[in-house]
Amino acid sequence: MTDLKTLESDVLAQVAAATDLVALDAVRVAALGKTGSISGLLKTLGAMSPEERKDRGAAINALRDVASAAIAGKKAALEASELDARLASETLDLSLQPPYRRKGSVHPTMQTMDEMVAIFAEMGFAVAEGPDIEDDFHNFTALNFPPKHPAREMHDTFFFNPKESGERMLLRTHTSPVQVRTMVSQKPPIRIIAPGRTYRCDNDATHTPVFHQVEGLVIDKGIHMGHLKWTLETFLARFFETDAVTTQFRPHHFPFTEPSAEMDVQCDRSGGEIKIGQGTSWLEILGCGMVHPNVLRACGIDPDEYQGFAFGMGVDRLGMLKYGMPDLRDMWSSDSRWLAHYGFSAFAAPNAASGLS
Repeated sequence: MTDLKTLESDVLAQVAAATDLVALDAVRVAALGKTGSISGLLKTLGAMSPEERKDRGAAINALRDVASAAIAGKKAALEASELDARLASETLDLSLQPPYRRKGSVHPTMQTMDEMVAIFAEMGFAVAEGPDIEDDFHNFTALNFPPKHPAREMHDTFFFNPKESGERMLLRTHTSPVQVRTMVSQKPPIRIIAPGRTYRCDNDATHTPVFHQVEGLVIDKGIHMGHLKWTLETFLARFFETDAVTTQFRPHHFPFTEPSAEMDVQCDRSGGEIKIGQGTSWLEILGCGMVHPNVLRACGIDPDEYQGFAFGMGVDRLGMLKYGMPDLRDMWSSDSRWLAHYGFSAFAAPNAASGLS
């Protein structure tokens, strides 16, 4: 049996010395192939006596099993090593910056409008909408505008060409027509806001031909200026995220309210910025008043039974004040750099749970 031990040691040494699968397969063929050293020993069994064949055959089969197991183990180790080497050569460098992808953002005007809607929704206001193209009745007549009021002229309002009947449609100059349509179609009590686009012949640093408004309307029994003041101060404190909001009413004139007022908010103008809730300066922020009895009558509501207040504010202008945008015209410039700076994530939708801004 000494020759078998020597052959076993020789085969195992060759298996251990194999550095790749090709070399290992050569060892396998040399030992276990048809003409291999171990296979050749099996062919000698035919010339032996039964007793010798039994002992010798068992020893040769054991040698073959040892060689097969050693080759299989070495093959598994070499395959694992080759796989590790291939994976190492194909490794992705995850430290590299990914390709730049442009992403959109929410325009500051839309973000501001959503914030305003969210606040008024908390206060129990419903949202009402109406058409951008209006007729004279809803935009002027029902709102108590006199026939010769300057707002009815071409230099203030965008009119369409007259119809055959002589009626001229126009781009609404405020969202007040939505209030009219609501009062005509609904019975009091009414508590709505009317956000949307409006159009006027203005174009400077604080005015654009197209701008956005949020107007509000409350109609009920016993409504007075105190309700109006509380509503607006509550909104401004929530919008500017400060409890230190100080306001004042200044008498004004609007055809559709009586009395009418402009509301100022106390602010600090130092340092080239306007900070609401600080300082000793005043800034006009919105227009408001008690709904004129003539407007109530035009909409089929008895002014002796119901009273109401209305207010209107520019969305774009409030956004400028809150987020420090210097020029209103930049909002319409389609400058992606400006929008990248002032825009908001689409996931930053304002609501009472997660906050406004």
